[in-house]
Parts: sequence; structure tokens; C-alpha cells
Amino acid sequence: MRARDGFSFSNVGTGSTAQKYLLGGLYAFTYAGTGTGTATLQVLGPDGATWITAVTAFAATTGFVTVYLPAGYYRVTIATFTANYFSVVRVPFE
Repeated sequence: MRARDGFSFSNVGTGSTAQKYLLGGLYAFTYAGTGTGTATLQVLGPDGATWITAVTAFAATTGFVTVYLPAGYYRVTIATFTANYFSVVRVPFE
């Protein structure tokens, strides 16, 4: 069985989080915030500089989605929401 991996942030403002490395597999992305805006999960592109959308932006104050992700560096970019809480956690099934 693989080790757990993922990341979460609590009560962050707008902008982009620090990048975190994910091992790849099936992940659950959960989000809760206040106000209006978007929250987008992005992956670092093969050029090592471009951030590419991996999960289309949540435009509601809460959201949940599962998605298969390849290994790589990820971040969450938040536009205008306030008091943001989210997690990206690998779903263990191996």
C-alpha cells in the first residue's frame, strides 16, 4: 500500500498556494470558502514554468470532486473568495 499523500490549507486568502508534490493516482479535492470567486487546482507543466488547470474552477462556496492526477507539482489558485479551506487527498484503494 502506498503512503498517504496530499495537502491542505486553512483560512488562506486569494492568490496561489505554495506548490506541493503529489505521487499520482485518484484524489479527492474538497473546498469551502466565503464570498464569490473561483478555486482552481493547477499542475506544473512540462516546461517547469507554466501552470495548467487540472480541475476546473469551483465557482460555488463549497465543492467536491474526485480526479485521477499524474505525479507532479500542484497548487490551488483562488480568485476573490475569502476564508478558504481546502484539501487534496489521495484516495487509498491499493
